[in-house]
Amino acid sequence: MALIVTGAAGFIGSNLIKALNARGVTDIVAVDNLQRAEKVPNLCDLEIADFLDKRDFIDLLRGGLEGDFDAVLHQGACSDTMESDGRYMMENNYRYSLDLLDWCRERGIPFIYASSASVYGGGRVFSEARENEAPLNVYGYSKFLFDQVVRRRLPSAAHQVAGFRYFNVYGPREAHKGRMASVAFHFFNQYLADGHVRLFEGSGGYGPGEQIRDFISVEDVVRVNLFFLDHPEISGIFNVGTGKAESFNEVARATINAIRRSRGDKPMSLGELRAAGAIEYVPFPPQLVGKYQSYTQADMSALRKAGYKDAFLDVEQGVGRYVEARLASKISV
Repeated sequence: MALIVTGAAGFIGSNLIKALNARGVTDIVAVDNLQRAEKVPNLCDLEIADFLDKRDFIDLLRGGLEGDFDAVLHQGACSDTMESDGRYMMENNYRYSLDLLDWCRERGIPFIYASSASVYGGGRVFSEARENEAPLNVYGYSKFLFDQVVRRRLPSAAHQVAGFRYFNVYGPREAHKGRMASVAFHFFNQYLADGHVRLFEGSGGYGPGEQIRDFISVEDVVRVNLFFLDHPEISGIFNVGTGKAESFNEVARATINAIRRSRGDKPMSLGELRAAGAIEYVPFPPQLVGKYQSYTQADMSALRKAGYKDAFLDVEQGVGRYVEARLASKISV
């Protein structure tokens, strides 16, 4: 099997290639931008056939890239929700994706790509329908606009086109994301460094740390991608979450208790952690007012109807495994 994986050095892309390698798949053209080299550690244990800089790859696409490929797994994007350069975001997330979609259509190649739950904005209904979509920033809009192109093309598509609206993904290989890394990543670092974690005070009608999101392990995200790779007859736009919203307090508790277990200490309840000063609350950032999703919970009906039957890890399970992986790792993950 010959594949193209974009965003190959990134969080989801590198986890996906690792899983493909475990299947024995190594004929992979990895595409990414390494102008900033923080992502290089994500590539070092992967087996690939070739690496292309993203800019060179785009030039090749627009010039008629040749090659016999079985599928494109498009994970590459700028995922910084605070990015204010709309021109850059639209070129990087929308136009790049459109070029790849056109290239795959011309050759009949399956196209599996990353969308985002950010398309739902501040809404309360998270099912894959136009009336539920109202992005709050240019990142969300770039994903939303490409999804609209896909929707228009799906009825006449002669090849697989599958888009995944990822909810809050956490797991190994996200260290390079810095401030955009998951809250589980930051809670882990804060607790080891300071003995406590910091959460936002109440916002959007929610109490301190009680904002709730659909947190999904990258392990589950990878499994969904591989399911669709194995089933090229299935197309559509699908939520990829767990279908169960959990609070930031619960992520903090799961992170701290996983570290405590590694030290032989007993787990503590949320109340006990608060009383011990292990959880602190900081003012809600004013720059996020009106741009923050205080509640997300994926409607998983479409994915289940498509035939995906695996159970998803909850926060207790997934964050626990993530903490174990970080504690065991010899490199920053």
